[in-house]
Amino acid sequence: MCSPTGKLNAVSTVSGTGYRNVLVSSHDHAAWITLNRAEKRNALSLELMDEVIAALREASSQGDTRAIVIEAAGAAFSAGHDLSEMIGREESFYRELFGVCTLMMETIHELTQPVIAKVQGIATAAGCQLVAACDLAVAADEARFATPGVNIGLFCTTPMVPVSRAVGRKRAMQMLLTGEPIDAATALDWGLINRVVPAEELDSAVLELIDAIARSSSYTVATGKRAFYSQVDQTEHGAYEHCKVVMTENALAADAQEGMTAFLEKRPPVWRGE
Repeated sequence: MCSPTGKLNAVSTVSGTGYRNVLVSSHDHAAWITLNRAEKRNALSLELMDEVIAALREASSQGDTRAIVIEAAGAAFSAGHDLSEMIGREESFYRELFGVCTLMMETIHELTQPVIAKVQGIATAAGCQLVAACDLAVAADEARFATPGVNIGLFCTTPMVPVSRAVGRKRAMQMLLTGEPIDAATALDWGLINRVVPAEELDSAVLELIDAIARSSSYTVATGKRAFYSQVDQTEHGAYEHCKVVMTENALAADAQEGMTAFLEKRPPVWRGE
């Protein structure tokens, strides 16, 4: 049996969510959050982004969630902000819209589990931002990525925050100033995504990542993710000062002691998540 997005095997939908724009399910150690506005190319309306934030937090709170996948129904991953709700609005609306968008991206980094973008089609503007903000990203070879706001008079200023950190200054400026899309192979070469596969292999590629993550201690993965985002924009010295403290605390943890002992004893570790 297939899910609405084509995943094989049964999935259990999280009950009591009341979401209108996203689907939430669990499958193979992971929570799957599906952007479900295919008729709008999964445009990131204010309501949809509020629901994604809630779904991310809900999924993260489930004890058996080892990773979270953000995917999309239909042909497009996301066309960015919903322009139909952005015409003729007051300043307060735009402040709220971009504030909620920022919160959605920051929430991805704050969660203890890795968040994986599964990109089956075009990801533009804030949709490209969402891909760049995820910890990992796998794309079908037909996917395309762009920050085309300059072409409609609205520069992709907030999308450039994670995009520039993923691909570097010159490549980000090329995307931002021209608005021209890049293909999946280029996105891989530039560091925007981790892997490109044929569309029919997209699910299995994501599951391989989830399985690899799930083999490790949940405590260790969470510790490492927090440390990564804490140090990545610091000076080298500041990063070392922070990370040596984190690594000391990690070394004292039960799972680190178990992992090192198991390695020396040549046996599989038994994780406690602490």
